[in-house]
Amino acid sequence: MLIDKNVLPLVDEDFMNETHFEDVDLINKVYENIEKYEENSSDENFNKLKNIYQEWVDHTVKHFATEEEEMQKRGFFAYPFHKGEHDNNLSEIRAVWSNFESNKDIKELKNYIEYDLVNWLINHIKSMDTVTARFFKTGMSPCAMM
Repeated sequence: MLIDKNVLPLVDEDFMNETHFEDVDLINKVYENIEKYEENSSDENFNKLKNIYQEWVDHTVKHFATEEEEMQKRGFFAYPFHKGEHDNNLSEIRAVWSNFESNKDIKELKNYIEYDLVNWLINHIKSMDTVTARFFKTGMSPCAMM
């Protein structure tokens, strides 16, 4: 297991926390399949990794779309910035896979998931998602409470 759900930051909206828990489950499955491919780079292990990675991408697209729809419905002041982070993250996730599919460098893919992705996820939840969830819950930014 790469990410323990118990250390994941929580936000003020349950629907967002539940989605983050689903993300973690899928990221952990991606990581398990990376380790299997690292041990045995068979076509079967490649296809399993490819399928779970695509499942994670599909979930991420849905996750971001749901948040973005809520942000637009509720008139969230930082929507363009939050959406921009989503767009950049999705582009990176897809580019990393494309690069892996071309060069089969499992260490590069593993490094991305272990470090870049995990750090991005935690930081995104602590910053963008925390502010967004607080706005959804109260109509105010956490910054307004200081």
